[in-house]
Amino acid sequence: MKALRAVPRAHLIAGLCLVALLVYPIINPWQPYPQAVMLLGFLLAVQASSWNIISGYAGYISLGHSMFLGLGSYTVGIIAVRSGINPLWLAPLGGVTAVVIAVLIGSVVLRTRGHAFVIITIAMLLAAQIFAVNFKGFTQGSDGITLELPFWSRDFQNIPFYYLFLGLLVLTVLFSAWLRRTKFGTGLVAIREDEGKAASIGVNTTRFKIVAYAASAFFIGVAGGIYSYYLTFINPIGSFTILGSVTIVLATLAGGRGTLYGPVVGAFIVQLLGEAATVYGGGSQSRVLMFGLALMIVVLFVPRGLLPTIQGWWRRRHPVQVEYTDQAGALGRGLVTAHDRALAEVSAVNAADAVAQGEILLDVRGVSKRFGGLTAVDDASLTVRKGSITALIGPNGSGKTTLFNLITGGMAPDSGEIWFEGRRIDTMRPWERGHLGLGRTYQVTRLFKDMTVQQNVVAPLPNSRWRTMFSDSVSGHEAARARELLDIVGLGSFANQPAGALSYGQQKLVELAQVLMLQPKLILLDEPAGGVNPSLLGRLTEVIRELNRSGVTFLVVEHNIPLVLELCDPVVVFSRGASIAEGPPGTIREDPVVLDAYLGDDWRPADDPAGQGTSTREAVQ
Repeated sequence: MKALRAVPRAHLIAGLCLVALLVYPIINPWQPYPQAVMLLGFLLAVQASSWNIISGYAGYISLGHSMFLGLGSYTVGIIAVRSGINPLWLAPLGGVTAVVIAVLIGSVVLRTRGHAFVIITIAMLLAAQIFAVNFKGFTQGSDGITLELPFWSRDFQNIPFYYLFLGLLVLTVLFSAWLRRTKFGTGLVAIREDEGKAASIGVNTTRFKIVAYAASAFFIGVAGGIYSYYLTFINPIGSFTILGSVTIVLATLAGGRGTLYGPVVGAFIVQLLGEAATVYGGGSQSRVLMFGLALMIVVLFVPRGLLPTIQGWWRRRHPVQVEYTDQAGALGRGLVTAHDRALAEVSAVNAADAVAQGEILLDVRGVSKRFGGLTAVDDASLTVRKGSITALIGPNGSGKTTLFNLITGGMAPDSGEIWFEGRRIDTMRPWERGHLGLGRTYQVTRLFKDMTVQQNVVAPLPNSRWRTMFSDSVSGHEAARARELLDIVGLGSFANQPAGALSYGQQKLVELAQVLMLQPKLILLDEPAGGVNPSLLGRLTEVIRELNRSGVTFLVVEHNIPLVLELCDPVVVFSRGASIAEGPPGTIREDPVVLDAYLGDDWRPADDPAGQGTSTREAVQ
């Protein structure tokens, strides 16, 4: 009984539905029409669940996915006719063909996004139809391909196909669920939420999108092979139809895009409604009209889909009470625990670094960035030495955040060079810089709001290995590290809460834990104190110091000057896109150029006969 209670309610309901579907042909074996309607529902659910991988998880909307059903059908049909092999044995080859074509197409079309990507996928579908019509020697053109009849007795009717499509649906859903549990799955959702941020935390967005596109094609291609045997006839118009793709999209949107079971629920709703429109509405035209009306209703009234809407209603009626974590106490416990594994792993990574303490880790050489007539960064140079906590201060609009974007790869410099640990990185992709040990937080937090706090922390990839990419994000070593890092910042009890539900200060702390998953050598902090409760600033400072002692170097942009003077050494002052001063805090606070450009009269030294350089602010205090 305890084991059943531990299973999520959605999985229990899905299991009960699966049992009912398994026994239905046994209870009612002599009704081929209901079986045909159900197996076509299974087929649509396979396509919708597969489409959900690229368009629900990754957010790339494809309106040409029915192309893979046609590719699978033609692959199996052509080989079966020419070789005499039963199409069922050849069905996996339909999936292989779909994957190969998806990789070839995805390598090109996934460079675009939004409307351009949607239009290109439609063009690919129509191109496949034109190919099938015109290459008659290969596809038999508009005449189509006729396959042999099923080898089993007519007494069984549609029962074998019913179980074949049901089994394929189960495999598709299990595959989708497994993907979502991995760091690959969290990476896809990160791409959907904020592709630029995903790249900055080590997600190879190009690889992830191509793999997702290929994964979304495989089971559709296999289903196409089985479907060709079910129909025993293949033609270009029926195999490559835009209505098929629209039906896939409608089913997923109706059930809930980005969810596990939403596409399945939506597929059955769309299939049953479509069948009812065809039977009682007077033909296929009423079916098309029904699809149009259903799509309009979904977009206007249930934009998130049926399942997310029901889940949201349930959560509002049954809110989860989460006890607020004592962040200060948690931070203190995390810092004094010498055996803390998360910090120990960061220390081990940096201890293995061959760069000696104090040597240059980051070297920015004459970098410039212009936006039309505005020069945001003007021939700027900056060095950050290993083991330091370097501050980068300056007035608003001086180019500090732009410089951060240039260092991490969010923007490309117009001129100059950027070197990290002896390697030039200004030509590298953002995720490659993350894999080298370069991480950053943002002035305005850029968490993935629809993901849980733990998923946000698990999402970063410290390397490009496939093993890391497909490691479990829910349990195992990666998830354990994420929970330890959340405990350090005092948000361990919020691990399963949506990141968007946290306060701004809490999101800052989660973002710091997220960056630590990269096992970074250098962390760029963009105004870490902004929005954080003042009572936590001291603890946050201790976290930074503890990480610094473990080998992490920091470059900090911050307007809280007392915090900068207390925490950082050296301090670099930026103005009008370039450095105007650099040195220890005591020197910077007395530099007349800095006082005139940034700090102002409040930090100007008062008359001090002892020559101690006491500032006006200190005298007042």
